[in-house]
Amino acid sequence: MKVKIKMNNSVLKKLNANQVKAANMVAEQMVSEIVREQRIPFDEGTLQNVQTNIDDSEAKTTGVVKIIHDTPYAARLYYHPEYNFDKTINKNAGGLWWDDYLIGSKKDRPAKLFRKFYSYLLKGVK
Repeated sequence: MKVKIKMNNSVLKKLNANQVKAANMVAEQMVSEIVREQRIPFDEGTLQNVQTNIDDSEAKTTGVVKIIHDTPYAARLYYHPEYNFDKTINKNAGGLWWDDYLIGSKKDRPAKLFRKFYSYLLKGVK
């Protein structure tokens, strides 16, 4: 028995590109949800609206897309839920705002969203 395999490299490139797109879409959705849930501490809005960024610089090689809070005080606020957070603007503000998505009740949400977005993007691959 002989088997001949021919790889369609253009389709493989499209599949890989769609994985990166889907990962970015997930990150954007996660940021939108956490903002909508009013979980990020909010004083002037810098942490939530200016310094929350999506870093996809490693996505093509590792498949990793990161959500970064790029301020010197982000880690201090995140890892200290005991602080008395001002809840005037964000009523659910507090520390550990990503924990529901990392280890809590919403930990499966990113993977489910990835499958949904990637499946949608696959419809255009031929």
